[in-house]
Amino acid sequence: MSIVTVQLGQCGNQIGHEVFSAVCSDVHGTHGLCSKKENESYHDACKERFFCQEESEVPVARAVLVDMEPKVISQTLSVAARSGCWKYDDRSHFSQKQGSGNNWANGYSVHGPRHKEAIMNLVQKEAEKCDRLGGFFTIMSMAGGTGSGLGAFVTQCLRDAFPTSFILNHIIWPYGTGEVIVQNYNSVLTLSHLYQSSDALLVHENDVIHRICAQLMNIKQISFRDVNQVIAHQLGSVFQPTYTVEGGSHYSRNPLGIDWQVRPPQPGSCIPSSRSTNKPLHFNTSIANLVILRGKESHSVDLGSFQDPSLYTSWLNPQDAFNAWRTPRAFNKYEKSAALVSNSQFLLKPLDSVVGKAWNMFASKAYIHQYTKFGIEEEDFLDSFTALEQVISSYSIL
Repeated sequence: MSIVTVQLGQCGNQIGHEVFSAVCSDVHGTHGLCSKKENESYHDACKERFFCQEESEVPVARAVLVDMEPKVISQTLSVAARSGCWKYDDRSHFSQKQGSGNNWANGYSVHGPRHKEAIMNLVQKEAEKCDRLGGFFTIMSMAGGTGSGLGAFVTQCLRDAFPTSFILNHIIWPYGTGEVIVQNYNSVLTLSHLYQSSDALLVHENDVIHRICAQLMNIKQISFRDVNQVIAHQLGSVFQPTYTVEGGSHYSRNPLGIDWQVRPPQPGSCIPSSRSTNKPLHFNTSIANLVILRGKESHSVDLGSFQDPSLYTSWLNPQDAFNAWRTPRAFNKYEKSAALVSNSQFLLKPLDSVVGKAWNMFASKAYIHQYTKFGIEEEDFLDSFTALEQVISSYSIL
């Protein structure tokens, strides 16, 4: 099954390019401990998932590129084409000389409705190229203007146009020190809207990735490309096909692979308390964990500790909340690798911080006029605060 990737804004387009580059590099890399037949099967599953089977000398990414700055789109198309390994379809992009700056409301209320038909036509064409459409993968910043505001609008349009398709939103959490003055407003509005229309949110925190570059990779002068490449590698390691032996050797074609519970129960639901005197005060309780092991010794690793009931809320069976995928096929240049995708309380602290900072600004009416002039009223802010406070409450009682 195939994924249609939707790259939104400068951040989304730059990371999207790095993701396709990482995937393409993996396809042409070592096959690890797989047989030749298994490796060919892996190649076929990967190409169906990420690339179109068009008459082209190089693979063509299944992607729609959207930005209000034509320069970003042009650079992204050009860099991909120059690689000689893969490229974008020159017809699958939309841009206008109408930069939205850092205003979420401009992207959501103005550019979104104005360009809805053109953007969704591109998405529809990419979807129709798929023999088996599995879902959509959007990539965007949470704090900017186009990526967050237009991204939230496009996600709602995807939900309306493809009600049964899986929608996974990948969002970049802004640096805590701040990128733009209204980033907390943009973040609150983005998260609250995506929570209503997305099936799952996959989050990367800029601060965390920056520490990986500095402490684990020992990069002295860290660039945005360094950060984006780390993010792309992690995404690729999660989304590449995984080998299974159920019913015979084959590669899993579940395109997004998220078949575990992604949302906590709504406040007010009848749920037994999971509070345990054995748990530390700041214990990170999970709703679900997925471990992906690739390469050497992947099938011999003992993952029994991930089924410890203390890791999960009391109303979930650990066997239902934990999943593991294993493949002897190595990813890129690494002999063996592991990835953990966790739906847990880990984001409670940064989420609470963003909501708190945005509320403090809202209480003093700071910069509200920048949103109201584009049709976002104070009631919209209050609704967003309420929605996220409910999310915080739900995760807090896990």
